[in-house]
Amino acid sequence: MTTIRALPATFGSDLVHGVGAILLYGIVGLLLMFAGFYAIDWTTPGKLSALVHRGLPNAVIVTASGLLSMAFIIVVAIFNSASDLTAGLITALIYGLLGIIVQVIAVRLLEWATRIDVGKTIEQEKFQPVSVVVAAAHVALGLVVAVAIS
Repeated sequence: MTTIRALPATFGSDLVHGVGAILLYGIVGLLLMFAGFYAIDWTTPGKLSALVHRGLPNAVIVTASGLLSMAFIIVVAIFNSASDLTAGLITALIYGLLGIIVQVIAVRLLEWATRIDVGKTIEQEKFQPVSVVVAAAHVALGLVVAVAIS
């Protein structure tokens, strides 16, 4: 008599391995997002978290775009990590950290080149159109760095 299985014999172990990988990559991604936020906060004039909590629209726009750009970098770093779980986690962490560093430097250089006073902009009570330019620079450079990782 032949037994027919609906699932492969390795289904359970593959599932556990996959769930574990998701959790570990999620932790690496979260750590990189924290690192990215603090890198943006540290290199941007003013205390971004305090300005965001005060509801200053330009600080919110710049912070949100900075986080979005960091997410692009982290997603691509994880996506392009090695197939072996341990090597993949290490690769994602290193590429993610390097991407965050490159992103922060690139944004600051672009702000310097365009002579945008980001500190003054994010501290304004009213919306400043230049905050959209800074946000676009964050997103654009985040995409460039993310593709460089790939």
